[in-house]
Amino acid sequence: MSETEVTTAPRPLLLADGRPAARAWSLDPVMKHLNHGSFGAVPLVAQERQNELRAEMDSSPVVWFPALPQKIADARVDLAAFLGATPDDLALVPNASAGVSVVLNALPRRRGGAIVVTDHGYGAVTMGAERLARRWGGEVRTARVPLDADEEQAYEAVMAEVDDATDLIVVDQITSATARRMPVERIGAEAARLGIPLLVDAAHAPGLIAAPLDGLTCDFWVGNLHKWGCAPRGTAALVARGERREDLYPLIDSWGAPDPYPDRFDQQGTVDVTGYLAASTALDFVDRTWGWDTARQYMDDLAGYAERLVGAAFAELGAVPGVVDVGMPVPGMRLVRLPEGLAGSRIEADALRDRAARELGVEAAFTSFDGIGYMRLSAHVYNTAADYEYFAEDCVPVIGEWARAAH
Repeated sequence: MSETEVTTAPRPLLLADGRPAARAWSLDPVMKHLNHGSFGAVPLVAQERQNELRAEMDSSPVVWFPALPQKIADARVDLAAFLGATPDDLALVPNASAGVSVVLNALPRRRGGAIVVTDHGYGAVTMGAERLARRWGGEVRTARVPLDADEEQAYEAVMAEVDDATDLIVVDQITSATARRMPVERIGAEAARLGIPLLVDAAHAPGLIAAPLDGLTCDFWVGNLHKWGCAPRGTAALVARGERREDLYPLIDSWGAPDPYPDRFDQQGTVDVTGYLAASTALDFVDRTWGWDTARQYMDDLAGYAERLVGAAFAELGAVPGVVDVGMPVPGMRLVRLPEGLAGSRIEADALRDRAARELGVEAAFTSFDGIGYMRLSAHVYNTAADYEYFAEDCVPVIGEWARAAH
């Protein structure tokens, strides 16, 4: 739902007492936070709740840890309801990559050992698939999906790599580097018909999509609650369905190992999982203060405004058109094209991110796809139009100078 036509800045969201939404977070007021999509931001109420839980843990650890599995099981009920899953399908893991690793460690080779991924996939997840393929003596096949591919084109590109040797398909629900959807619903239905497991990397989906599991057929789904859901970092959900889920075990063997899935994930020794227990506090805060539908609409409207503003600013540098067609857009996130010479690789993109934070006082996401650099815009309720106006007016000209110096 690209909103390139948005020309009016959305009115900022406020707290009930009229204060700006940003006052509910402990964000550095000097730094401009334009990259919620990478690490999220935790509301003060959730930070306070986690601190209370940590104090309880540290005051009586011998009482705390034996009682912890039941606390986690109770937390799973609330988090499953938010995602539209059932508690018996949902295990809590530190992040989406950990959930992916759990799945990759459990799957046996059944056919020819081929794993299908896309060129939009998250790098660490693709590395895990490559390691599994080596263990299987198989191969990773990369589906090349054009950035502007629509649903049909993306579906055909993925399924063209699938054959009788395929043992696993790994596809993003929302891509990280390119901020677009993939047609996981169609791929899932066909994978089920063929009897091929599908792993959906939904790191960005919880909170950004109202019901990320609706209409989706897949064996495994992983999503971060600490991104758009604003839960404490290190909180993610692994949803597994069907008989294959009984093969899933935590990456740490502990006393819960004899328990069925997902109970065995609730007992991980002395790991601090207070983030799991405080996650619903963050979700409830957004819901109670604005409502998730209102929050998502604001985020999308603001991202559309930012796309037009920042894209035009980069385009005025005379290099390339700023606004990018990603084929299957998502709410709350946009891509704009960077000038030539910037972020041509992941390493260069990360270096640009670090330089922007250090020299411009801006937390921003810069990504690379097919040798081209982009800025990924991602907005949350604490952002305002002024954040992006500042970036367009004060930062884009400096980045243009960096691009000219890079040639």
